[in-house]
Amino acid sequence: MQSDDPTLPESLEESLLGAGFGHGENYAALIRSNLHSDVARHRVLALRAGVRQELIGCDDWINALTDTDVDVRREALNLVAVADVSDERIFAEILRALDDPDPLVVDGAVFALAEHLYVASVERLSVIAREHDDARCRESAVAALGAIGDDRGRAAVLAALDDKPAVRRRAIVALANFEGSDIEAALARASEDRDWQVRAAVSQLAKESDD
Repeated sequence: MQSDDPTLPESLEESLLGAGFGHGENYAALIRSNLHSDVARHRVLALRAGVRQELIGCDDWINALTDTDVDVRREALNLVAVADVSDERIFAEILRALDDPDPLVVDGAVFALAEHLYVASVERLSVIAREHDDARCRESAVAALGAIGDDRGRAAVLAALDDKPAVRRRAIVALANFEGSDIEAALARASEDRDWQVRAAVSQLAKESDD
């Protein structure tokens, strides 16, 4: 039988959930101690709370990005994507995550690099866009190359027009950030793609260019 007694101690998970919004050294100590918890879920919650409280430093990011637990690595990448970070050691670990065996970790790394417009990742992203076994990763890499807009990614984005429909659609959007006769020719070919959503993406891009 459950008790409604409000004096019952809250669980550690509840404490960590609240720590991101609390004030005082006790909350900070709770967060810091659980960044190294033996329980992966507690490390995830501590990382989230630490980000909210601006307690996460370079070493903390590196520990999370290289964590043995896949859920912690995924969470770290999602959080670092929108964090104010500039230390090259952090970006080195994000780049290493592109080789992770878990596709969602790779996808998260690609997203983080795109959000930070990390130009030094263009060549690695081009390889992901062309060669990764998981279409989700190829699609994300194409989107990232479009967001970054570096010309070294042009060939990989163009090549994506021969990939699966979802990747081809993403490539159309990415091509908006490139110019040239090869881009125009590729869009003309894509306007007759067998997938109607690809054709629609080309039409929408053309409409936006005319506005």
